[in-house]
Amino acid sequence: MLLGFNTNIIYNEDTYHIQTEDNGLKNPVIISHLYLKGEIIATKKNSYADIVGKPGYQEKIKKMMAEQHSSMIEELLAGRSTEEDKSEETEKGKAIQ
Repeated sequence: MLLGFNTNIIYNEDTYHIQTEDNGLKNPVIISHLYLKGEIIATKKNSYADIVGKPGYQEKIKKMMAEQHSSMIEELLAGRSTEEDKSEETEKGKAIQ
C-alpha cells in the first residue's frame, strides 16, 4: 500500500479536501474523495489489477495516484465537482457519481 495525497483547496469561499489513497494489493484500487464540510461529494475509483506484479508496477501506481489526484483538483477548480454542480445535476435528473 502506497502513501496517498491530501490537499485542501479553497473554491468559492469554501474549503474542499481531496484525499487519494491506494487500497493495497488485496484490493488494487485507487480511490479519490472530494469532501466539503466532512461530507464526500465526489469519488473517483480506478483499478490497477492489470499491472500488479509487472515490472515497475509500483512506480506506475504512484503515477496513477498523482494523476487521479490532480484530475480531482482540476475538476473542482473548473466547477465540475462542487456542491452547486451536484444540486444542478439532481434537479436535471442526471446521475450523481
